[in-house]
Amino acid sequence: MTWKSIRIFSFGGPEVLELVEYSTLPEPGMGEVRIKVLAAGTGFTDSFIRRGRYPDFKGPLPFTPGYELVGVVEKIGDGVTLPCEGELVADLCVVGGYSQYAIRPTRFLVKLPEGLDPAKAVCIPLAYLTAFQMLTRICHLPKGATILVIGASGSVGTAFLDLARHLGLKAIGTCSAKNIPAVERFGATAVNYHAGDFVTTVRTLTAGRNGGAGVDAAFDAIGGSHFAQSFACLAPGGMLVGYGSQTMAVGGEGMLSAALGLARLKLWGAMPWLFGARHAAWFSITERRLAYPDQFKADMATLFGLLRDGAIDPVVIDRLPLSAARDVHMRIDAGGLGGKIVLLPWAGL
Repeated sequence: MTWKSIRIFSFGGPEVLELVEYSTLPEPGMGEVRIKVLAAGTGFTDSFIRRGRYPDFKGPLPFTPGYELVGVVEKIGDGVTLPCEGELVADLCVVGGYSQYAIRPTRFLVKLPEGLDPAKAVCIPLAYLTAFQMLTRICHLPKGATILVIGASGSVGTAFLDLARHLGLKAIGTCSAKNIPAVERFGATAVNYHAGDFVTTVRTLTAGRNGGAGVDAAFDAIGGSHFAQSFACLAPGGMLVGYGSQTMAVGGEGMLSAALGLARLKLWGAMPWLFGARHAAWFSITERRLAYPDQFKADMATLFGLLRDGAIDPVVIDRLPLSAARDVHMRIDAGGLGGKIVLLPWAGL
């Protein structure tokens, strides 16, 4: 039988995404399974990888992009006892998701509860897990705390807002004017980052709080010099978590600026007493998964349970076939989507 995947033969713009057809099925090796992919998540990290700027993946070429997938285990390789054939699983694969079939090692596969919508479920492994671990593993925020989400209308941003609502946190989110409704739908306060200095706006919104103006935690994926602005939004004792370098990804800043941003995070984290007890940390979902694999699986299971119970509701703004991958990346690069676009590899056949 024939099957298809998206392949990248050279780094670059959306035009490098090519739909390729194969005549034979891939076979799983020792400790691997073949997954029939039902849903592949898309997002800015995929664009970062496509450009060749992502620090954790530089090839080899060609490769199939796609940071996260949900699918059915169709065949198991030698030495595999779990998962079983026919089970629905999720994977944070970094690359490989934009495909009708994927060969994956079993180490980090997580079984899904029955009855989940694959397009909603595929929002969990990257966006929701990233937000959840920063909120609960890194910051340990109590109910009623106030957070600031930079870029709140993106897939990770909306995950933060959804989880904040579930955890009883107050949220402020920056976004463009057109995406204010996408932020406010979660009960968060939207701040238009094009309408003046957002630091002043945030501190005005939080004036009069016990402990001083500012937020208890801020989450920033822009990186570089932007970390300083987010840090300025913190209340005494607050924490900034950096988890991306978007300006470097799009060429807005170079490696030096990104490195200086990380250096600031380390300085703020090492000497909080110099900054009103405000501190900072860096978060990488892939690094943390390797360091704490049991937490990774436990937190994924928790999130899938919340999804099953209707406690969280990922925003899927579009469900499209693999052939739409180039158009999807053009939309991702333009920014401000207000949620997640999901590729359905078997759609339109």
